[in-house]
Parts: sequence; C-alpha cells; structure tokens
Amino acid sequence: MTSVVTGFAVIVTIIAIGYLLGRRDVLGPTGPMVLSKLAFWVASPALMFHTVAGADLAVLASKPLIATAGSVAVVVAVFALAGWWRGWDASYTTLGALCSGLVNAGNLGIPIAAYVLGDATLVAPILLMQTIVIVPVALTILDLAGAATKLPLWRRFLTPLQSPVTVGSLAGVVVAATSVPIPAPVMEPFILVGSMSIPAVLIVFGISLCGASWPGRGPDRRPLALAVALKSLVHPAVALGLGMLLDLSRDELLALVVLSALPTAQNALTFAVWYGKAMTLVRESILVTTVVSLPVLVLVATVLR
Repeated sequence: MTSVVTGFAVIVTIIAIGYLLGRRDVLGPTGPMVLSKLAFWVASPALMFHTVAGADLAVLASKPLIATAGSVAVVVAVFALAGWWRGWDASYTTLGALCSGLVNAGNLGIPIAAYVLGDATLVAPILLMQTIVIVPVALTILDLAGAATKLPLWRRFLTPLQSPVTVGSLAGVVVAATSVPIPAPVMEPFILVGSMSIPAVLIVFGISLCGASWPGRGPDRRPLALAVALKSLVHPAVALGLGMLLDLSRDELLALVVLSALPTAQNALTFAVWYGKAMTLVRESILVTTVVSLPVLVLVATVLR
C-alpha cells in the first residue's frame, strides 16, 4: 500500500522537523506554546471556517456518518466510564476520550482518502462532525472543568463561544447553510492562514517528543493502553459492525473503516497544551496510535478493497 505509506511519510517528515527544532532549541522555551496559541487562536479557526463554509451540510445525514458517529460514541463512552470508575478528573477524562475517538481527519485523513480511497471529499463528513459536534462539546467541558467557581446558567450556555475553533466552525456552518457567496479576496486570507494549522500542530508535536520517555512507562500507562486500544482496534471494529447493519456498499464500508482506523488527531495536543492537562497522555496516544494505525490501515484496505 504505497499510498498509505506516502500519507504517513508526509506526517512523519514534518514531525521530524519539529523534533530537530526542539533538539537544537531553535524556537526557545516558549516556542511550542507560541505555536500552539497560533494554531488554537488563529490558524485552526481559519481552517475550520473555510473548510466548513465550502462543505455540503447534507452529508451530516448520510448513513456512513451515522455509523461513524455511533462508533465514536461507543469508544468515548467506554473511556468516560473508565475515567468515572477510576476517579480521573473531568479534564483528564475528556482529553483521554478525545484520544480514543478524535481521528486525524485533516492532515492524515485527506491524503489517505485521496491516495487510498480515490476521493478526498470522503473525509468531509467525519471532519464536519468533529468540527461541529465533538470538539465544541469537548472544549465546553474543558472550559467548565477549569472554572474556579460554579458558573451561572447563562454563562454555561455561552461557554462554547469562548473557543475560537468553535466560533470559526459555527461561522462556517452559517455560510454553508445560507449559501452566502464569499468573495475570493475575503476567503483567501482564511485559506492562507488556515494552512498554517496542520504544520504548526505537527511541529509542536515533534518538539514535545524531545526528552520524552518511552511511551507507557509513566503513570499514564493504563489510560494510554485503553485509549490506544479503543482508537486503533475498537473504533474501526465498531464502525465495521454498524456499517454492515446499515447495509452500506462495499466502497462506503471501506471508506468508513479506513477513516475510523486513522490515529488520534494532533489537534488533541493543541487542546492539552492550551488547557495544561493530560499532555503526556495525549502526546503518547498520538505517537502510539500513529505507529499502530499503519498496519491496521494496510489490513483494512487489503481485506475490504
């Protein structure tokens, strides 16, 4: 599967650049935080706005997306129940749940969809679901969990609007739903600035690997093992089962399982760094699921194609 390897090679190369920058301390001690802030406050909202604004919202009612949503709900619920049972705090559990269900639909999903499935637009439904539903809900929980005092009810309803990623996504939904034409001179800055998001996040990930211990050796080893198992094995398996129940075509089933088998999204690390929670768990989850997903993707593409 040369196409799968090619998609991973691009990602690994950018991560390696970040690692080298970190080893040489080119960006200084504040470099990762600056890049994370740039991605969180500027680049990611711009990326989400122009991506969602040009998407067809009708895909949100498609059968493959229903199967995807069901599989995400299962793995997120399992991790959340484990967090409740083990007494992990809300922020840690939320970020761990993201590691279990948030797929790398942007920077890895697009090339994989293009090279393996032959259609890059197949990644749009899951990208929209994550952008419009999963990420805003997760950021709301993280914001509420970080509140020093109990917020009044009206403030809780406004909490999602405190996240620039959510605001950018909702703005894109408004544009897509109303079909408001956006002139090219207005949209191009969003496209240009948004293109910084993926490499910035990957470089931060690479820098974060400097001096990091071997995955699974610290106190996060059990949550890490759970997150990796849920993301790499349970998620695609449940998606396959739901896809068969919904009587999807062979091509739809292949796309569903391949996209569900993608590793944890690097955006999860941006949130972990920004909120200062579960950074080791998220970083190691991204690393391990990225390594594990390659043989899983090859197996899935070989069996279902």
